[in-house]
Amino acid sequence: MGIVVENVSKQFGSFKAVDEVSLEVESGSLVALLGPSGSGKSTLLRLIAGLEIPDSGRILLTDKDATYQSVQARNIGFVFQHYALFKHMSVRQNIAFGLEIRKTPKTKIKQRVEELLDLVQLRGLGNRYPSQLSGGQRQRVALARALAVEPEVLLLDEPFGALDAKVRKDLRAWLRRLHDEVHVTTVFVTHDQEEAMEVSDQVVVMNKGRVEQVGTPAEIYDHPATAFVMSFIGPVNVLPSSSQIFQSNGFDSAHSEIFLRPQDVIVETIANGSTVSATVSRLIHLGWEVQAELTLDDGQMVIAHLTRERFDELKLEPQQRVYVKPKDAKSFPLYYSI
Repeated sequence: MGIVVENVSKQFGSFKAVDEVSLEVESGSLVALLGPSGSGKSTLLRLIAGLEIPDSGRILLTDKDATYQSVQARNIGFVFQHYALFKHMSVRQNIAFGLEIRKTPKTKIKQRVEELLDLVQLRGLGNRYPSQLSGGQRQRVALARALAVEPEVLLLDEPFGALDAKVRKDLRAWLRRLHDEVHVTTVFVTHDQEEAMEVSDQVVVMNKGRVEQVGTPAEIYDHPATAFVMSFIGPVNVLPSSSQIFQSNGFDSAHSEIFLRPQDVIVETIANGSTVSATVSRLIHLGWEVQAELTLDDGQMVIAHLTRERFDELKLEPQQRVYVKPKDAKSFPLYYSI
């Protein structure tokens, strides 16, 4: 096992940042810690790195107790959101820094740096300084520097948070390909659901210092364990169980709120026995799909996502009367607001 976290807690004053968290990360896997601000994901990452010491519990790295080990003794590579590159050093010097600190022979340093320049696709830019690079290139230098010392674990704290949307998307795909080449046990923190779903093998959803669910991206999305997970991962309609859209379909729930994904709202232009009427309040074209804001006769607002093909078939217009029903809906014992 690459990383084992056992009943770890960390408190800052009266604020409990991490609350009895247990987690296992398989060796060689790529795992995302996902959650809103204040959920404890960055604190948990810092605890694994040794930048914070837990109040209770223990942390094992490659089957060795590392709870009270120094950062240097853990053989971890850490990449920060804002790169933390040395401005006065060239790309080559930045990548070589950790190896020089360890007094690695110069011939080996040179060979390792050139290998990493190829790996992170920066061949030919080794003599440049950070100020001469784009944000995406600087982040790749930071990753190369972290990998130079051949860490057993690689930790990334919001690695793409400072970049614009297009660069973020490109680097996500690049990080996945890089991980498939180097197979270093990797944990990265993000609040971006799409980023976590696209890049990781496993997603750890955190909320208020606790782990809500651990699973593959498909498991997290298709089979959410709690109301929080369902509401945080992807768009969702949250409706009272008394809403007519559920009553007309015989959806019986003992809980007050029911969750319905926009793609699970079926829209028709002709009524049948299981549909309820609604009015098209607004249509938003999102490229490959269309978002329809629908107002039910009981005043409830429902969002539906339609493929362009389905939208063209229905020929929807604002203020048009339509008929809707749920394809799938879920209820949970307790709803945690984000």
